[in-house]
Amino acid sequence: MKTLALPDYEAAIAATRDERMRWWREARFGMFVHFGLYAQLGRNEWAMACENIPPQEYEKLADTFAPKEGCCREWAALAKKAGMKYMVLTTRHHEGFSLWDSKVNPYNSVNYGPHRDIVKEFVEACRENDLKIGFYSSLMDWHHPDGGICAYDNAARRRFLDYIQALNTELLTQYGKIDILWYDVPEPLQSWEGWDSLNRNQAMRALQPHIIINDRSRLPEDFGTPEEHINPSERDWEACMTFNGVSWGYLDSKQAAAYSYTPQRIVAMLNTCCERGGNLLLNIGPMPDGSVPQEAIAPLEAVGQWLAVNGEAVYGKLEKTYGNQNQANGVSRPSTKGNTVYMWNKIWHPVNGDMALGGFLNAPRSIRFMDGTPIDFEKKGDRILLHGLPEANPDPILGIPLLKLEFDEQPQYRFASYFPQLNRGLERPVI
Repeated sequence: MKTLALPDYEAAIAATRDERMRWWREARFGMFVHFGLYAQLGRNEWAMACENIPPQEYEKLADTFAPKEGCCREWAALAKKAGMKYMVLTTRHHEGFSLWDSKVNPYNSVNYGPHRDIVKEFVEACRENDLKIGFYSSLMDWHHPDGGICAYDNAARRRFLDYIQALNTELLTQYGKIDILWYDVPEPLQSWEGWDSLNRNQAMRALQPHIIINDRSRLPEDFGTPEEHINPSERDWEACMTFNGVSWGYLDSKQAAAYSYTPQRIVAMLNTCCERGGNLLLNIGPMPDGSVPQEAIAPLEAVGQWLAVNGEAVYGKLEKTYGNQNQANGVSRPSTKGNTVYMWNKIWHPVNGDMALGGFLNAPRSIRFMDGTPIDFEKKGDRILLHGLPEANPDPILGIPLLKLEFDEQPQYRFASYFPQLNRGLERPVI
């Protein structure tokens, strides 16, 4: 295979990006699954490094690793019920333990513990539930003898890079079509040249031409991955979030429940992603036996119920809006699809049945609730006045009702006219 130089490679993947990314851009919501030996410790997926556990001691966890039959189907069924469209599994986290039948890495779930190919079970579960498939692949490896010394030993570096490429080749040749390659933590090497990412990623794309790759091999590739914060950017981006702000791996449910996200918080994160052109990849850290932690089930099911009613405002091609564009009333944020604006109301507080949406310069053709119920309105200057609204919150699921505003042409919006410097495209005044 002829290897392209970096500019030619970037041009080649850019030429196919829209086609390859179309499903991902329309999916909007996915499930991350962090599962490995660390689940048995129940403290943090970085326990081996943070607690300085020697590899020989940590390896003993492999013998007691016992995920139950069907756990992957449990994850996938919940993802489907939650309205998620894809899943990403930690096939091998930094601890170095592979969850598949690897000939390259004997330290795996077929030779130890359950003596099963968990990745195979995961792939099958995703396909049964019509979910796109992502493989997380760590570049850092605490178990491999060359994982640390490759930073300063050239022979070790070559061995380690060959090892990483062979692992990913196994993943992309043993399970049929895979949709996402999700790299993580390119340490200790500090450049894409050090990681030989240009050659490796071209080899991976040759195996799976439609695959999309994230930005964590020290090359930009297809999408950015802000972690534990929602940080919109001009390019494609995906906010990857824990379920509790504490750990990606399993935490004791009695303690983790105090930190876990409510369904309202999940929808608020999803709202920002929909408004600003990104995706939300929300994590679960399964229990040692592979069960979904109890504190994640009810919130995700509630979000799925909400999405069954409001998914039109989430899935499909959405326009990217910016900052205060379509802020409308301070407690609602939009998602926009063509000439339709969906206002997500985090607070429902009409006064005597009235509420206003500020800043719209052209009048909508209609305004409705998501069940089709029409809303009486009038356009007054750059305000839309809504009348006859119910005092009770019209969303019985999460208390986050959406208003659907349909325009005959692209909606035009201006933030408060007495703050012109906040309107996108206007120059800030000289002070």
